[in-house]
Amino acid sequence: MEEYIVKGGKRLRLGYTTGSCAAAAAKAAAYMLLTGRHLERVELSTPKGVRLVLPVREIEACGNAVTCAIEKDGGDDPDATTGALIFATVERQARPGISIDGGPGVGRVTKPGLDQPVGAAAINSVPRRMIREGMEEIQRLADDFSGLKATVFVPGGEALAKKTFNPRLGITGGISILGTTGIVEPMSEQALIDTIAVELRQRREGGAAYVLLTPGNYGSEYIRDSLGMDPSLAVQTSNFIGDALDLCRGLGFRGALLVGHAGKLVKLAGGMFNTHSRWGDCRMDILAACGAAAGLDSVRAGEILECAACDEAVRILREAGCFAPAFRLLTQRISSQLAARVEGGMETGAILFSKASGELSRTGSAGELLAKLRETP
Repeated sequence: MEEYIVKGGKRLRLGYTTGSCAAAAAKAAAYMLLTGRHLERVELSTPKGVRLVLPVREIEACGNAVTCAIEKDGGDDPDATTGALIFATVERQARPGISIDGGPGVGRVTKPGLDQPVGAAAINSVPRRMIREGMEEIQRLADDFSGLKATVFVPGGEALAKKTFNPRLGITGGISILGTTGIVEPMSEQALIDTIAVELRQRREGGAAYVLLTPGNYGSEYIRDSLGMDPSLAVQTSNFIGDALDLCRGLGFRGALLVGHAGKLVKLAGGMFNTHSRWGDCRMDILAACGAAAGLDSVRAGEILECAACDEAVRILREAGCFAPAFRLLTQRISSQLAARVEGGMETGAILFSKASGELSRTGSAGELLAKLRETP
């Protein structure tokens, strides 16, 4: 596929989703089953409007069934499923209409709150629609409307799934067949936000009223080692803290506690809810300002402005005897920003830590939220 986007000044090649692969494989298999003719390449129109022409691999015809595969290509996205063969077997069935299921290497849903119900194959709704529409197109072309069943399977899918979010989501036995546009955009922020949304929705539908959030692995380690809690209880937000809070509020959570490294969470005091460095870096400005408000002299405040890491700024505040009041001001501002983001729609709190110093501060509501989370079964 030779479609590109430009991000960060780089030209990046687009790819296509496992959903597009499954739909193309099913369409090719249906064509060969209903027409009896061989097909080397199959055309597919994606929901994004991009037309794909994909080579058909591993063709096998046996009686009233045809199996074939499409090789997954994630473009320039670091996609664990790139190179995998996504197979579909299409066979005639006695009942009319089209049915779709997953076979070996395609996961099964074991927890509520996902796109598909518990027990169903993890083939999401858009790929299911694409599979169905492609097969219906072939039925019209062949003027043959007999019942058809498509079974999607992925050799090695169970091993591949360990490199994805599926184990966290309760999808067992293989990968998911995904894609809302049919196209993979490298480093797609929306794809990450969608993953956060899935995990949050799952927690909410599982009965959780309060949720633990953390930007990443540092937070997960701290939750395990210092808070003594299972890190899998936390939903990782990456840099999308604001989006995660918006989702929490929209899903009806009563409260969210954010646990994160100070290097990320300090930015919240300045209203930065996407904490990626490309959107700005106000850490030292905020720490210097809070230090000055707590009595830090201008020379030491200037030293903080030159710091590269929060731990060094913390050292300066401690040496000057300003750490406690400065971080009290900092967490008050974080608390205010969190409340403003959710517009009072739920309780919010934050715990800030560093690897060198452990817990640095927490907002006033953090302890109560932590206790509620510990009570959650």
